[in-house]
Amino acid sequence: MKTNSVKDLMVPLADYATVTEDASLFDVVQALATAQERFNHSKYPHRAVIVLGKNGKIAGKVGQLDVLRALEPKYSEMLERQGLAKFGFSRTFMKSLLTNYHLWDSPLKDICIKGASIPVSKVLTPPSEGELIEENDTLDEAIHQLVLGRHQSLLVMKEEIVTGVLRLSDVFEAFSKIIGQCPIK
Repeated sequence: MKTNSVKDLMVPLADYATVTEDASLFDVVQALATAQERFNHSKYPHRAVIVLGKNGKIAGKVGQLDVLRALEPKYSEMLERQGLAKFGFSRTFMKSLLTNYHLWDSPLKDICIKGASIPVSKVLTPPSEGELIEENDTLDEAIHQLVLGRHQSLLVMKEEIVTGVLRLSDVFEAFSKIIGQCPIK
């Protein structure tokens, strides 16, 4: 395999969608759209935006699900009270929650106002230690972190500065190509 380190597969931070801490969800959606237009279309699309703090360091990231959850504030109440975040439930039960909590009663009403008024700082997820990896770490180490942490991406560091994002989709694609070339009959 030609790619041996995390740096070989990472998306440089300059090529990734970013916003500042004082941005809104509207800004997040715009940044993601702009990054998609600039990004190599033969690659998988970005699914998150990196949020930069006032000091230029990473404050966190906001993913597609984070945006959708924020547009329906009742999810916070429901998930806190019910503790449902990590459990699988039947379709009937999930539909009953939709009805009982009156979720998405008017999903598109004032969506622009909602998107512009929700600060990204209330939605972002700060990176955990398990989501950080060094540029020169091996792909074996990266896969280990991705699998055990169930992460979609890792923030790539060099001397305590984030230099890029290693996405699960890119790692999977690289390994899929290798497997596809195996001389197995």
